[in-house]
Amino acid sequence: MTDTRAKSTVRRIRARLTRRVVLGLAVCLVASGSAALVPLVSDDASDDRTPQQGTRTVAAPKPTAREHPKGGGSPEEDWDGKIKILGDGSTSYTGPQPAQLKAERLKPGERPPQFVVFSWDGALEGDDHLFSRFRRAAKESKAHMTFFLTGIYLLPEDKRDLYRPPQHRTGAAAISYPTREHIRMTLEQLGDAWREGNEIGSHFNGHFCDRKGGGDWSKDEWISEIGQFYSFVQNWKTNTGYKDLDPLPFDPTREVVGGRAPCLEGQKTLLPATRPFGWRYDASSPGDFQIWPSRKNGVWDFPLQMLPFPGKDFQVLSMDFNFLYNQSEGEVEGDPAKYATWREEARSAYVAGFERVFHGSRAPLFIGNHFEDWNGGIYMDAAEETMREVCPRKEVRCVSFRELADWLDVQDPKVLAQWRNLDPAQPPSWKD
Repeated sequence: MTDTRAKSTVRRIRARLTRRVVLGLAVCLVASGSAALVPLVSDDASDDRTPQQGTRTVAAPKPTAREHPKGGGSPEEDWDGKIKILGDGSTSYTGPQPAQLKAERLKPGERPPQFVVFSWDGALEGDDHLFSRFRRAAKESKAHMTFFLTGIYLLPEDKRDLYRPPQHRTGAAAISYPTREHIRMTLEQLGDAWREGNEIGSHFNGHFCDRKGGGDWSKDEWISEIGQFYSFVQNWKTNTGYKDLDPLPFDPTREVVGGRAPCLEGQKTLLPATRPFGWRYDASSPGDFQIWPSRKNGVWDFPLQMLPFPGKDFQVLSMDFNFLYNQSEGEVEGDPAKYATWREEARSAYVAGFERVFHGSRAPLFIGNHFEDWNGGIYMDAAEETMREVCPRKEVRCVSFRELADWLDVQDPKVLAQWRNLDPAQPPSWKD
């Protein structure tokens, strides 16, 4: 995305922000892509859905079980060992996702791990190669992450008319469609990221905010937006014409079980719309303090969180743009002489939020960012430095949102309710 486009987008949303605590902001300011419609998942869809009917199968050796970097379990044993090619060959079912954290119920009084979730809105591999950079950083840090894919990042601009956004003209989007080369690069990253144990979630499609954005959409309009997201992932071969690329190694109707809405808008009508798709969680809340998650409308609610801003008497939402707004007043290219200070402020805020709960309530820490080079890329550096500092530590699990949902599902609800009442810095009486 050009600097002019990024600055105009920033100016458009600045009126929505407050100077100190910036709530409800998850802008994605990168170039993008698009796709076509398929039937929606039935109302009884759930996380244990079987591969689609009428698929092709090819013989393939069953992959060996790979442990999660922090002690995960083996894949399920109900797979027949054959790769199932789905639809037009854009996707496939290759068995349960490898390298997942094994979700086990804690014993009474047992101290929980310190969970940290790094997540990325947009998930486009551009010329700056930030997607591949953070895949590498995750492997080296013994971490998994969540990549929230924007659906039109798999749709060429010359096929934009396949996108029917709610309340907007056909093919419209608030972000750029991707180049064809960036689509190819992104497809490669998505497949490798999933094989490495990272989660692919949804950032929906056109990134509409404010008037006629997600906050104005009805349940049925959100259902349409979600259905089109799945379609773009399931039909990228038809839409791009790329026949030389392998299918993605996962079935999105099984694997995409949560998302984050653009600008954190519209959760009230979004949540009921996720039911037909069997979603497990939503990360679209506009922000909260560092507390243990709870469910809304039957799905886990994973909001961004308020973190201490170094040297100030306020807290900032745990996302890169919110640091940018407080540091360079929303300008994506602030004073270069301040970059080193600003980078350290962002890193220190992430680490301070981590230390507060690690030595306190052990509530999960959520950090959300974009693949952007704002203020010289300092927010990318701060996120990577934080990941490398905290993820390898004892009792820390850097996981995806889906892995966290799996773990929460098997815990004692009464214990979680007790933890939810804790101040972030307040440790219960753990059993040693």
